[in-house]
Amino acid sequence: MQKVASQDGTEIAYDVAGSGPGLVLIAGAFTDRSFFTPYVEALSTAFTVVNYDRRGRGDSGDTAPYAVEREWEDLAALQAVTGARFACAFSSGVMVLLQSGVAFERLAVVEPPFRVEGAPPVPDRYLERLQEFVAAGNPAGVAELFMVEAVGQPKEVVDQIRETPMWPGLVAMAPTLVYDALQMRDSAVPTALLSSIETPTLALFSNASPAWLQESTRQTAAALPNARAEGHEGTFHTLSPETLTQVLTDYFA
Repeated sequence: MQKVASQDGTEIAYDVAGSGPGLVLIAGAFTDRSFFTPYVEALSTAFTVVNYDRRGRGDSGDTAPYAVEREWEDLAALQAVTGARFACAFSSGVMVLLQSGVAFERLAVVEPPFRVEGAPPVPDRYLERLQEFVAAGNPAGVAELFMVEAVGQPKEVVDQIRETPMWPGLVAMAPTLVYDALQMRDSAVPTALLSSIETPTLALFSNASPAWLQESTRQTAAALPNARAEGHEGTFHTLSPETLTQVLTDYFA
């Protein structure tokens, strides 16, 4: 593990593995860098993979007050210290990448969760309720609100997860769900932002994901001036490490 100081002094933890052109992985909500272990193993056969904890997660710091720009600065600091040429962002991490303005040569985005037609609605007062739980010192409430109302997991499934060893880690990360909600703005496809991004971009979705996530990915690609969307075999909201490695190797070559 290494650390780099972001512009505000916050230390951002990251790992580097493999050889070849540099590739930064940017996680979505409720995910730290440990999630990407199998992806790093696969991708490091073709890339020098930079796998980092977004601020407030894992081994990274979290300087108050939060602002969305701080995460863009974190990404810029990582790119500066590693010299990474490419970036691949997942889910709500896509908005960190696309808003950051960091000058990567090419981008890949995996299933940005914009609420297009057919998507479940954003929960009522979602951001405000997340913030209220955080202010009340109830990160478990934050986690449950996200998992049940935003993701759509049954309450009984979340109750079962509460009894597993993974629950304390999720609770520790839960306050950062506020950060993802802020990054996502109103969760609509940000066409004005996308139209200003000239960087070649590959937008990826899993053929096993819900139709609205696939459509969100297509609309993202359509709004970008230099992008295309592709669907591949996978599971819900993700591609396999092997598939992602092959696709990115072909695209970033």
